[in-house]
Amino acid sequence: MSRNLENKKLIVNEVKEKLQKANSLLLVDYKGINVAEVTELRRRFREEGVEYKVYKNTLFKRAAQELGIEKLDEFLEGTVGYVFGYDDVVAPARVINQFLKENPKAPLAVKAGYIEEKLMDAQAVKALGDLPSREVLIAMLLGALQGSLRNLAYVLNTIKEKKEAEA
Repeated sequence: MSRNLENKKLIVNEVKEKLQKANSLLLVDYKGINVAEVTELRRRFREEGVEYKVYKNTLFKRAAQELGIEKLDEFLEGTVGYVFGYDDVVAPARVINQFLKENPKAPLAVKAGYIEEKLMDAQAVKALGDLPSREVLIAMLLGALQGSLRNLAYVLNTIKEKKEAEA
């Protein structure tokens, strides 16, 4: 077997492992982005536990097909960067949205998202990225529950005091 073919098989296996491990995947068009912007974007991804890779589209397509993922084929043309999210499903979209807000002239565009085995268009990915982080959502829920419980306790205490006063 030629060395080139062996390298391609290794890359296909690497992509398959990442696809199996990832909760979310974004396909981004990075054509025209400069080195400083890519470096900054990669740093932000690392901080959020997200991985950004560039593969040949044909090798990525082969790996995806071997896993039965054929929904992405139409987006595998031109310059495609692959953003793998492992822990927080929303993190890749949130990082890209924040980056684009701070760098509106950056020529970075989301082509599609594949999140928990569902294909999402660029608008849906943007909307997902506008959601707060999981920790913030949990804190908001706990705050709402705590306020409701406090109000319930107040009402019950008022009823108890009223009945004690009547007795």
